[in-house]
Amino acid sequence: MTVAPAEGGASAPATDAAAALLAGLVSRGVRHLVVSPGSRSQALALVAAELERTGLVRLHVRIDERVAGFTALGIGRETGMPAAVICTSGTAVANLLPAALEAHHSGVPLLLLTGDRPPELRGVGANQTTRQPGLFHSATRFEADLSVPETVDPDATDPQTAAFDAVAATALAAALGEGARPAGPVHLNVPLREPLAGAVPAWLTDRATRRAPSGDPGDVEASGALYQGGGGIGVADVAPEPEAALVLEPGPRTIVVAGADAGAAAEELAHRGGFPLVAEIVSGARFGRHVVHAYRALLRDPGLGGRVERVVVFGHPTLSREITRLLGREDVEVIAVRGPGEPINLNGATRAADAVDADGPGDRAWLGEWMRASRAAAVDLSPPAPDADGLASAVPQERLGAINAEVAVIRAPVDRAALVDALWRATWPHDRLVFGSSRLVRVADELLGGKKVAVHANRGLAGIDGTIA
Repeated sequence: MTVAPAEGGASAPATDAAAALLAGLVSRGVRHLVVSPGSRSQALALVAAELERTGLVRLHVRIDERVAGFTALGIGRETGMPAAVICTSGTAVANLLPAALEAHHSGVPLLLLTGDRPPELRGVGANQTTRQPGLFHSATRFEADLSVPETVDPDATDPQTAAFDAVAATALAAALGEGARPAGPVHLNVPLREPLAGAVPAWLTDRATRRAPSGDPGDVEASGALYQGGGGIGVADVAPEPEAALVLEPGPRTIVVAGADAGAAAEELAHRGGFPLVAEIVSGARFGRHVVHAYRALLRDPGLGGRVERVVVFGHPTLSREITRLLGREDVEVIAVRGPGEPINLNGATRAADAVDADGPGDRAWLGEWMRASRAAAVDLSPPAPDADGLASAVPQERLGAINAEVAVIRAPVDRAALVDALWRATWPHDRLVFGSSRLVRVADELLGGKKVAVHANRGLAGIDGTIA
């Protein structure tokens, strides 16, 4: 098959390869593409625009690659399906690193598709060229430096098209964490020669809408011929076989700790086992009958926190020193449930488990102590209800007192506590609340009660990067 020049409506190998790659992702469930415009990645961008025109994806254009990375990170965190970020070569790729690291530490699926110069233009001083393969190696679940597409494919029968489809399947499966490895970022480096774009192939829509199994592993032999290199953590070195659930034996005084992105499993275990639930505001588990209010003070209490003998940890706790101190105690057994993020070893003797279950209800007296202390320590920042009788009173002094009380509520300063309380009271289960990673999220964690509301924050590295993006 010959290479056609990209003049007028002519085809180009770059565009056909981009169509095969993106159609392979879309056919398996990817619905969001984030594009930072650039020359070397224009074939991918033009195919992405065509996929949006046909209604198959939502296209997000972000001029700044750092913003693009965090936009995709937020989409993956909310939907559970990775968005694909498309950018050009050089420092554009490096600007995706903060989002890739956050995705790695938080276990959020993310696809990075980076345009690049072909191998003959690397290391020779070509403009806007650096060593892109391996740039995210310490964080990626899978990475590949793809071969340069050489052929056009008018009828979608060329082996090159099958190979790019296969690598799409492999990449998506790795990003989603299939095969017992944690979800996270994947990097596909896409080197392209000129012409950098041509007509979008007529078969794009058909291939993007075909019934492909979500995250199927692809043809290893076909995709392997496409790579110039591959690997990344989670492909071979962090992919343990799933284990049976660890059943907790009764006896030790136990609490459940839910850190960032713990999810509902933490609340379910606390409910089944009759354990107190210490849930950070960003855990996704701060609800239910066993959630502990004002947990920081109770963990400092020698009569409660000082008597803990066993802790089951979901997610990644980051918001309080009290939890850190508890998990670092040598006299406390710590069981860390493997989650979407990186493995954790909290006190040097942490026992890891894929899942945890309880062998019947726990110590009712122990749970009762925590629940009584929780109710006593709960903070209610809501203003008092208006004095309806006083406001309607014909006695001037009574009515004036009621009016002054209402004015005092209106004039109360808006501080962090009042702000997070007002936001929390205004949210409903269908809402999404996003916190920055500095002081405000800690105030919310310290003061707010339990409620089943989706809360997001970049707690993987606890940095301020990308909160607005």
